[in-house]
Amino acid sequence: MTGTAVRPGQETPVPAPGPRGRGLRAALLAVIAVALVALGGGLAVGLGIGQQETPTADSVDAGFSRDMALHHRQGVEMANLALERSEDAEVRQLAFDISSTQTNQAGRMEGWLSLWGLSRSGGEHMAWMGGAHAGHDTSSTSGADRAPMPGMATEAELADLRSLTGTAFDVEFLRLMTRHHQGGFDMAQYAAGNASETAVRTLARSIADTQAAEVTTMVGMLTARGGTPLPAP
Repeated sequence: MTGTAVRPGQETPVPAPGPRGRGLRAALLAVIAVALVALGGGLAVGLGIGQQETPTADSVDAGFSRDMALHHRQGVEMANLALERSEDAEVRQLAFDISSTQTNQAGRMEGWLSLWGLSRSGGEHMAWMGGAHAGHDTSSTSGADRAPMPGMATEAELADLRSLTGTAFDVEFLRLMTRHHQGGFDMAQYAAGNASETAVRTLARSIADTQAAEVTTMVGMLTARGGTPLPAP
């Protein structure tokens, strides 16, 4: 007689699953796991868990993205002019770094606005900061030749920069760019603490930190070239 003998009262032994059985069991468990994840995700969506409202046109996120992108575009304009005009290797390297970084950052902010279905322009500059920008002078002149935001150069200042060459150009570029960075710092710092989107807060903090460090560098470069900074905005 073959087979395993079973004593009275003893359960019939269950044979261990073979390789094929183990494979089917693993596949079944994987299907169940995927189904549970999908169910959990569906419940989260249904309950609104993990969802965040799209920023509105008057939000800190949108206002910062609009204004800082505009601020950056002038910074890129001045940096590219330095790349064309300056013969100073240190100034050219600084200009290249500013142009590359701010071009990338402006593109990201304008991309967010497009994703949110918002215009890249419109509204009062820096109104999204409430009273945090009170007391900032937006230009060194009045009338038509006013800069739209603190630190930005006026058209007259840009025209003067384009007329210069040599060390005189380098000094004026560093003066304008130092003030430009200082003017953008408050916006970045405010957005870093008040924006609702994590990506916006992270970028704003990066801008504040980077520009503060570059201001220190540029003041040193100015001193080495016999220049002095403009009054802070």
